Amino acid sequence: MNKWPGSVQDFVNEIAASVAVIAYNAAGELIVTACNDSFLDMTGIRRQWTHSSPVAFDAVIPSYARSEFREKLRQCFTTGTAQELEQVYDLKGGTRWWRLSLKPLRHAEEGYVAPQILVTGLDITQRMELMRALEVSTSRFRSVVDAAYDAIITMDQRHNITLFNHAAEKLFWYEASEMIGEHIERLIPEEYRPNHAQYVDQFARSPIRSREMDERNRVFGLHRDGSLLPAEAAISKINVDGVIEFTAVIRDITDRMRLMDLFQKQAITDELTGLPNRRQFIDATRAMMESDEILSVFILDVDYFKKINDTYGHDGGDEVLRALGKAGTATSRQMDIFARWGGEEFVAALPGTDAEQAREIAEKLRSIFENQDFAHTWQIGKIPAFTVSIGVATRAPGESDLDAILRRADEALYRAKNAGRNRVEVNGLTADASQHRPVEGASTRQQPREPD
Repeated sequence: MNKWPGSVQDFVNEIAASVAVIAYNAAGELIVTACNDSFLDMTGIRRQWTHSSPVAFDAVIPSYARSEFREKLRQCFTTGTAQELEQVYDLKGGTRWWRLSLKPLRHAEEGYVAPQILVTGLDITQRMELMRALEVSTSRFRSVVDAAYDAIITMDQRHNITLFNHAAEKLFWYEASEMIGEHIERLIPEEYRPNHAQYVDQFARSPIRSREMDERNRVFGLHRDGSLLPAEAAISKINVDGVIEFTAVIRDITDRMRLMDLFQKQAITDELTGLPNRRQFIDATRAMMESDEILSVFILDVDYFKKINDTYGHDGGDEVLRALGKAGTATSRQMDIFARWGGEEFVAALPGTDAEQAREIAEKLRSIFENQDFAHTWQIGKIPAFTVSIGVATRAPGESDLDAILRRADEALYRAKNAGRNRVEVNGLTADASQHRPVEGASTRQQPREPD
């Protein structure tokens, strides 16, 4: 470029970057008054096409790049302030990205109507290619994250959310735009918030890079409507330039927990009556006996149950058991446990109840069945009055053997059966069904029950 006139050309030739000087001529046209070879290489104009005098701007700049370039030049001329722009030039050797800086020169050379603009260009192709590769990688990552079945949430060291994928939107009922920048506690039930930050900070300091969050207990999230979300979660951490970021992968286990709760309930519930079963009764009663509180139990048996089955079929027998279960539950206090022991036998635990109080409760229940004074929707037609026999036993001071108490209640039940049924027996006392008053002297020797 030795043919460009003047000292300006000599100046730009010495600069390693892409450089050009642009001005308006007397006709008001943009012209390139000087430029170096790097500038011509940038625009893709072959050197033999250039002239020995200043050339028109349009002859040097490709048509696809002129409009944006012209606008920046106009702003620079008009305001007198520096401007910047990034442009892409498609050359035979490939596409190149350039960052152009436009700066007004303080003086105008003779023959030009306004101060000239110094344009310097920096090749940013490598950086743009890296950014492009990063964008592709990020786009792929985002596609994978957004297509994931599980909710994925990332938070920074301040516990503010930085990523919230589509599955998280569906799980928590928030849009990602609502949650980015929000504190993670917005998704945590209030009762768990005080300890959450401490757990995360401990995890940040530990050498462990990932762990299941439900190792010690259930994890719960918070839906937008305030309802609890049982979840299974795994949390991991990465160090980004000395700053720790946390990523949680969260799965909704509502259906699983519902099924587990159902299985657990079935394991401790009698299927026919819906009452606690023998296992649940024993566990709950033994828990009651951990204190020194007085406790009574009774065992109830339906009189002549075989006859009911023979007369009304097993469906009729089942109806009687269901009716008995409902009535027993309705007459129980909140702290009592009324359960099905097995077959036609039921059992109750009465905490804080002595022998006389237990007898009164058992007698009231016996009377209800004798008089059919209970509500029940019969499925096969109402079954005539049936009666029950009940044996009551009370825990001795300091006694811890539940089996021994139940044996005494069972012995009392045998006595009630052998004394004519439709009776309550309590530790050597009997309540006659017709007189409803205790009679002393009942035998304590266990005898075989008459067949029911």
